[in-house]
Amino acid sequence: MRRNLASVGVVCGTVILGGPALAQQAPSAPLPYGMPISLEQAKKAAAAAEAEAKKTGFPSGIVIVGPNGEIIFAEKMDGSNNAVVDAAIAKAKGAALYRRPTKLFEDRLKDAPFLTGLAGVSVVGGGIPLVGQGHVVGAIGSSGAPSSGGDIQAAQAGVDAVK
Repeated sequence: MRRNLASVGVVCGTVILGGPALAQQAPSAPLPYGMPISLEQAKKAAAAAEAEAKKTGFPSGIVIVGPNGEIIFAEKMDGSNNAVVDAAIAKAKGAALYRRPTKLFEDRLKDAPFLTGLAGVSVVGGGIPLVGQGHVVGAIGSSGAPSSGGDIQAAQAGVDAVK
């Protein structure tokens, strides 16, 4: 039974992370987990993401989580809808738990619809891991733009602020 589960995990991981790119090159191993991002750094990332969301005109929810998905900082901008924080939490947790941007899952959804059933995954872009000293120290999730592109833009501003 354990071998069957391990085989299923390998196949799922190959489809999720390798997919069409396997013909070109093997996927790189994810970065190891590190100690959680500090509250100070989390606030710095969130402030940069908020500034970007304001610049683009999309009030958002912005969430920073640690490497195991625990919330370190969350905010809901004035004028945003009531679902943005929950959506941002899902994006941040998915990016942290899988150590991959949630855009990867969004891009693979058409060919791998089972992704929606994976524990803790968000299939909408806007979640990006935060890296410190070569380790995943958390992730940022942003939600509120009318498409994932705007959420990714805001989240990336947060990532860039704490590099």
